[in-house]
Amino acid sequence: MRKLGLIGGMSWVSTGMYYDRINRIVQRRAAPMASAPMLIDSLDFCQLYALREERDWQRASGILIESAKRLEGSGAEALIIGANSMHKLYDEVAASVDIPILHIADYVGKALKREGKKAAALIGTRNVMTESFYRKRLVAHGIDLLPPNMDNVETLDRIIYDELMVGKITRDAQRAMKTIITNKSQEGADSIVLACTELDLVVDVDANVLPVFDSTRIHCEAAADWILEQELVN
Repeated sequence: MRKLGLIGGMSWVSTGMYYDRINRIVQRRAAPMASAPMLIDSLDFCQLYALREERDWQRASGILIESAKRLEGSGAEALIIGANSMHKLYDEVAASVDIPILHIADYVGKALKREGKKAAALIGTRNVMTESFYRKRLVAHGIDLLPPNMDNVETLDRIIYDELMVGKITRDAQRAMKTIITNKSQEGADSIVLACTELDLVVDVDANVLPVFDSTRIHCEAAADWILEQELVN
């Protein structure tokens, strides 16, 4: 098996989900006692929280670049960034190392395409929903995306940052997510992309009014494929 590096800590909740899921997939596919060869650099999310200004993103880029270099120097043969929103910095981080970085949105786009989906609703943090860095990766796979509803953006930011990223799960958040997804169905979406690693804590991914493509699950599958040298060719 190949050794994977994970840039984590964004948040610690999602990093735990990544480690657990990747190992469960590897164990299921390889052997009952198998575990994934992984290096994890868990960053302090206080330094990367709620970035707004360009100088904030430049500082964050430096933090992720140093993390990528540490992992490469420690023997990682490929990397994943354990946060959808931080893929805004993907190009800078990828240019700083000589090993591949598996882009979460590319694998989500491939999954949507395989299932024949054409009109997806993207649900995540503010920058994922409103900026082009994530959306253009999905569009490149032939996926049309519904425009973001700014009321939803405010609601999602509150649920994600104030609750899920500190490990808090509430019935109100579950109801709010169900309402958002139902509304997206009525607006013409044929699928939902959960583009925040913690959102499946309050969304029933396997039983919903629309098919839900959980970016974390998809990314973990891709990571396990790579570890087991079974990366999908599309």
